[in-house]
Amino acid sequence: MTLNGLLILLALWLQGALAMALLWRMGSIRLPLVMGGKIPMGAIALSRDPWPEREKQVSNAFDNQFQLPILLAIAGFAALYLGPTLAEVVLVWVFVVTRFVHAGIHITTNHVVHRFAVYTAGFAVLIAIWLELLVRLVLAAIHLGA
Repeated sequence: MTLNGLLILLALWLQGALAMALLWRMGSIRLPLVMGGKIPMGAIALSRDPWPEREKQVSNAFDNQFQLPILLAIAGFAALYLGPTLAEVVLVWVFVVTRFVHAGIHITTNHVVHRFAVYTAGFAVLIAIWLELLVRLVLAAIHLGA
């Protein structure tokens, strides 16, 4: 495996670690509330409404790790298959940084405008990764046809 491949895998690992850290944090908020009887299990069986705002922030940040990051994983593994370029490595890392910043905003200030700006930046980076891969795929198809 190349250094670029290792760097892509490390970025994907960090993205997964972010999701697991948010899940851990969510559990550390939820468990005491349920075990202490402050939130009855029946109240949360089908609804998130009974949870306090703090839990909802972390829960929403966790849920966000299964939206755009899924598209990153697909792109990351496609890049690994093709042999990742330095541009793809940089873009993947920038995307992961935006996800950490987005999650940080989500679980602290939850400032919607700031959160949206970082989300949009990450989405733009994700589009760039996908376009980079598309160009490589088209060029490879042309090369195979030649």
